[in-house]
Amino acid sequence: MQEILIDYGLPAMFLLGFLAATLLPLGSEWLLVALLLKGLDPFATVVVATAGNSLGALTNYAIGLWGGPYLFQKVLRISSAELERAEKLYSRYGCWSLLLAWLPIVGDPLCLVGGVLKIGWVHFLLMVTTGKFCRYGFVAWAAIAMGAS
Repeated sequence: MQEILIDYGLPAMFLLGFLAATLLPLGSEWLLVALLLKGLDPFATVVVATAGNSLGALTNYAIGLWGGPYLFQKVLRISSAELERAEKLYSRYGCWSLLLAWLPIVGDPLCLVGGVLKIGWVHFLLMVTTGKFCRYGFVAWAAIAMGAS
């Protein structure tokens, strides 16, 4: 499966980035590194990964916006502890906390909370995309630096 994703390059990066930002337990950084080691353009790879991951986060936002608490507690089974952590983080740092939407465990609930609290989608997407771009940029920089040594 890994070889197939690597062979499909940027479209696979977009898809895996998208799925990794939804509530599926997937990671996308490994594919970013594999594609960079294969020789793909670092900027294009980071942009595509960021776009897919940000749109996946926007999907979580939409679930929170339109599905409300019932959907993400009963159907998606986001634990009340995860949701409470996300709400505390959001209430403490406001919209700035959306820069941390890339974090494991709390990131997806944080995006759901953004939807539940009806944060403007443009502001939401700007904050989330900035955080995700920085994360993928750092991973790309580290992969290139490690690969060069």
